[in-house]
Amino acid sequence: MTPDFWNRLLVAAALLSACTTLAQAHQEAAPSVPGPSPLAGKVRAANSRLLDVKAATAEGYAPIPCASGITGGAMGIHYVNGQYLKDDKIDIARPEAVMYEPMADGTLKLVAVEYITSKGPAALDGQLFNFNSAPNRYGLGEFYELHVWAWKGNPTGTFADMNPKVSCEHAMAPSQ
Repeated sequence: MTPDFWNRLLVAAALLSACTTLAQAHQEAAPSVPGPSPLAGKVRAANSRLLDVKAATAEGYAPIPCASGITGGAMGIHYVNGQYLKDDKIDIARPEAVMYEPMADGTLKLVAVEYITSKGPAALDGQLFNFNSAPNRYGLGEFYELHVWAWKGNPTGTFADMNPKVSCEHAMAPSQ
């Protein structure tokens, strides 16, 4: 090996070391928890009409039982719009499901929305949907879904399925 080869190798190693140090410093300076999602803000703006569950039912949404996670947390009571579910379109102002947390006083508080489509891979404003294969716990064929916790913070992430801050504790049992 020539002396020129070794000199270039040493320069390359020095540059790599400097770049690595800068990258580490940048990572350490970055916040460990991301800020509010721009998509969550857009979802809130596009769906504020659904804050009152009466508006959701007037728009064709119907409730299904409160969904809790086996490891804790919940999604709340889903109000699903069958027409939106059938059309497979992804429209920020027309979520296929809206999720309400049942409160101790019997009211329902809007906490999130869910976008669902059988066509994918799917994305909304650059955020990829989660894929659910079949068979699944819902008895549906394969589908893509995206939860957006736009009204209630979720420590596991804005787009996570379950929210440990949500509970089905106050959900009413279906009438017999």
